[in-house]
Amino acid sequence: MGFAVASCCFSVLNASVKLQSSSASPRCFVAASQRSLTSVTPRASYQKRRALGSDSSPSPAKFNPQNDLTSQKKFQGRTKNEISTDGISGRRDGGRSQSTAFKAFGTQRKEKKEFQPDLREQQVDSGKIQDASFLDAVVKVYCTHTAPDYSLPWQKQRQYTSTGSAFMIGDGKLLTNAHCVEHDTQVKVKRRGDDRKYVAKVLARGVDCDIALLSVENEEFWKGAEPLRLGHLPRLQDAVTVVGYPLGGDTISVTKGVVSRIEVTSYAHGSSDLLGIQIDAAINPGNSGGPAFNDQGECIGVAFQVYRSEEAENIGYVIPTTVVSHFLTDYEKNGKYTGFPCLGVLLQKLENPVLRECLKVPSNEGVLVRRVEPTSDANNLLKEGDVIVSFDDVHVGCEGTVPFRTNERIAFRYLISQKFAGDVIELGVIRAGERMKAKVVLNPRVHLVPYHIDGGQPSYIIIAGLVFTPLSEPLIEEECEDSIGLKLLTKARYSLAKFRGEQIVILSQVLANEVNIGYEDMNNQQVLKFNGIPIRNIHHLAHLVDTCKDKYLVFEFEDNYIAVLEREAANAASSCILRDYGIPSERSSDLSEPYVDFVDGSQARDQDSGDSPVSNLEIGFDGLLWA
Repeated sequence: MGFAVASCCFSVLNASVKLQSSSASPRCFVAASQRSLTSVTPRASYQKRRALGSDSSPSPAKFNPQNDLTSQKKFQGRTKNEISTDGISGRRDGGRSQSTAFKAFGTQRKEKKEFQPDLREQQVDSGKIQDASFLDAVVKVYCTHTAPDYSLPWQKQRQYTSTGSAFMIGDGKLLTNAHCVEHDTQVKVKRRGDDRKYVAKVLARGVDCDIALLSVENEEFWKGAEPLRLGHLPRLQDAVTVVGYPLGGDTISVTKGVVSRIEVTSYAHGSSDLLGIQIDAAINPGNSGGPAFNDQGECIGVAFQVYRSEEAENIGYVIPTTVVSHFLTDYEKNGKYTGFPCLGVLLQKLENPVLRECLKVPSNEGVLVRRVEPTSDANNLLKEGDVIVSFDDVHVGCEGTVPFRTNERIAFRYLISQKFAGDVIELGVIRAGERMKAKVVLNPRVHLVPYHIDGGQPSYIIIAGLVFTPLSEPLIEEECEDSIGLKLLTKARYSLAKFRGEQIVILSQVLANEVNIGYEDMNNQQVLKFNGIPIRNIHHLAHLVDTCKDKYLVFEFEDNYIAVLEREAANAASSCILRDYGIPSERSSDLSEPYVDFVDGSQARDQDSGDSPVSNLEIGFDGLLWA
């Protein structure tokens, strides 16, 4: 089982919370039966998990421990190789049925097996590195997390604390992992050799790339500080030194290894596939956010997750400087982080010569378009059956790979990750034997069921005791799959958003009252229509209820179930229900804003379960992949 490497010391306030998180499905194709990828830092998360970190205590009664962090979670339905992140990383465990899981290093496991020192993992010679000035740029991060309670969306869970690592990059800024500061209420940092902690502010979070940008306003913190220099992408077998504050002590830790692989990797916290560096240096909870150096003292990446398995050893992952630079450029360019774009197509490899002949592809090239996301710009240009043979004049092979450095090839989606939101790219396409060009605008992916909730608190509205909220992966993780139902889970895992802003709205629970007699046992059911009108998202539902003048409020649910309330009686009972259950407001603050409809009325609301996974890991075999 794997666990997140990031902030190792995940200590819960008065109790250790069992953190089970699933993460972005890491694209690991190891044959091992029991693997797990985890973020390196403890992540504050909706899940009530017990950190694998070193300083954790038993969790309060309210937090029923879920599966072990290293266990594979029901990932957002996303992959065959399930991923779970421990610690702060914002991941949720991948599917339980899968044997493989990636975890972020946020907490440490209390299994002797997980933390057995490997004699092959050697510490860097202290004589060579103890006086190195670049070590002073690495700081320890102390974060207090207060995660939302997705089952009771008007409140938060009990706070807990964790530790991780970060490093100075100049201009008064620090870089760390996003899962180290997830759901933060307070972040503090401490320099090496200093006994004072300074308050830090989170400027930007890149959930998909698991990077966060911090700033410290106190000038005392920066006295004598020298930022790290970002180096180039390393080569195989290059020496690498990982520096940070992992479990096992309070002082800085240095371990050394070599670069063992460079390829597109599944990021457990972000449920995304980006370039990653695999190393064999020891990475443990608390190392998350710490830098990895080459022999010249240049930073070549950020430690963020590890791969644990009974059949594999010494597999750690580093976010390369190419991804870090993309994050920083995006932030500087837009004043905020907008995210990595996607093409929005499901592709099939064309290794079979008969398949290529049938598609009139003359040479050993290209990938077949099997499905296009309705919300992507490619939906207006590409069709099922098209064959993509080039991306900005870069040849795409029949296995979905493109040239990468000397004598190397890498997954086609690497080229997409080098672009920014709004960039226009040119695709070479073969359609029915005819070659053509198509220009496509790249934008971040629209998730029907989000992996993370922007703004920190989920939306909700309470109507006569009926609690409605959007379906999200954190809610599924908190409620457990058994209580969600197979049909709803299938939609969550495999359906695609048909338009921007679309959500699956569910009746989370019913707060018993005289006005809703007979509906008390309803929970976790998707609401499809209100008074005959298809519901597009939670804000749309709130708008329909507010503008309703009919005598009855009629809610139509999945499986043709119906609930009817008298409008005036429902309004009259609202204040009483809120008082009885100690709820401050009948709706979240974001639903008080005016509703703006961006959806064309011709767009159908009814969803089919679809046959396409939402991430590469959910695909049953290696022949299909999302770009």
